[in-house]
Formats: sequence, C-alpha cells, structure tokens
Amino acid sequence: MSSLLVTLALIVMEFVYLRGWYRLRNAIPDLVSGWRLSAFSCGLLALWAVVASPLAAMDHRLLTAHMAQHLILMTVSAPLTLLGAPVIVLLNGLAKPFGRLVSGPLLGCPPVQTFGRLVTHPLFCWFAGVATVIAWHTPGLFELGMGSARWHEVEYACFFAAGIMFWWPVVQPWPSLATWSTWGVPLYLFLATLPCDALSGFLAFCGRVVYPHYLSVHRLFDISPLGDQECAGALMWVWVTFVYLAPAVAVTIQTLSPQRRALNAKVA
Repeated sequence: MSSLLVTLALIVMEFVYLRGWYRLRNAIPDLVSGWRLSAFSCGLLALWAVVASPLAAMDHRLLTAHMAQHLILMTVSAPLTLLGAPVIVLLNGLAKPFGRLVSGPLLGCPPVQTFGRLVTHPLFCWFAGVATVIAWHTPGLFELGMGSARWHEVEYACFFAAGIMFWWPVVQPWPSLATWSTWGVPLYLFLATLPCDALSGFLAFCGRVVYPHYLSVHRLFDISPLGDQECAGALMWVWVTFVYLAPAVAVTIQTLSPQRRALNAKVA
C-alpha cells in the first residue's frame, strides 16, 4: 500500500471521526469531550508519521529508527487512538443506514460478541502484545520484513493491532466493560515490561550484530551497526519502562487515594 493511499485512508478516518464527534457533541454535550478528539487525532498523526511520512524510510538505515517506529505504533498511536473512544464516535460518523447496520445486527451477533470478548480479555491482550514484540524481533521475521515491502506492511499492521489489543484492557473504551479490579492494571503493565526488558537487554549487551540487514546498508550517521543496535536496545529499555510503569503508578496512586478508598467502602 502506497504512502498516498495510507494518507488518504487516515484522512477519511479523521473526517468520519470528526463527523461522529460533532454529532455526539450536539446530542449529548458531555459525552465525548474535546480532549478525546485531540487524542484520536494525535494517534492518527503518529500512525501516519510511522507508516506514510518521509521519516518512514529511515528504518531501513537505522535499527534505532526501526525500534522507534515499533514503540510509537504500540505505545503512542494505539493508546491515543483508544483514548478517543473510537468505536462509538466512528459509528456515529458513518452514514446512518450503515451505522445502524454495524451497531445493530453486526455488533449484536452472538459470534461477534463472543469473538469480541475473547480478543479484549486481559490475558489474551497481554500475550498478543508481548508475542508480537518478541516474534517480530526474531532474526527470521525481522529480515523478512526488511526484505519485502508487503511483509513490512504486515509488520506495521501487527504492531498497531497488537498495541490496540494490549491497551484495550487498560483504557477500556466503549463498549468494553471492566472485567478486573483496578489492581490488575499495574500488575498487567509491570509484567509486560519484563519480556521487553529481556529483549532490549539482549540487543544492548549481546556484543554482536543480530540483524544482518544493517551490516550492508548505507548508514545515515557515523555509527557502527553494533552501536546502532545498542542504541536501539537502550531506547526500548528506557521507553517501555517509563510508558508502561507511569500509568501503573498513576493507577496505584489513584486507587490508594482517600476518596477512592472511601467510595469503595461505601460500595462494599
């Protein structure tokens, strides 16, 4: 898929979202706030920057750029998109007959609901996110993506889809319902850092170039392939630690706040 087609597709999606957001704001002013519109738009912008902007080609020259793309797709674009409450807004942005078809017969179909519960279950989402990161960083799949434009597009799609699934239980956008206690979120995020730390530590300290592709390409900067790989590993290590643990700490603080404990006591 060309960069132009991706750009056009994202523009259409933004237009549909804006239309749905405007309709919902007119019908129920407090339902979808302005910050959700900003989050969704920034999520699409981050996706475009990775997939279709002039910067997208840098990943073939630098592993650090390639790693940054993966991290942006999974930890920036995906959660920002979910924070925009995309399902309810996009459904309202579609033409009304088509929107009613999707929200009624399609989403109300029992097999679709069963599938939806499966792919949004925290355990499935955790394994999907972790498995995608590990699998696409194995030398075989990595070199496959580097050697084929189509497989490279599949790689992009896998990281974004895995990011959506991984962050779904954390953000819990409509129509999902909370299926676990708030204490599950910090544990979920903390456990996700462990395999990422192992992978990034291996890339940073193994002492050899893992991906042969970067041994033969013309480099953008005066950095060796091994130095580039060490930078990529360090970037992943630091980025994942902050992005995963920051919301975990925020949820923990919120859960331990006197107001939340008082509310839980009343409910109990």
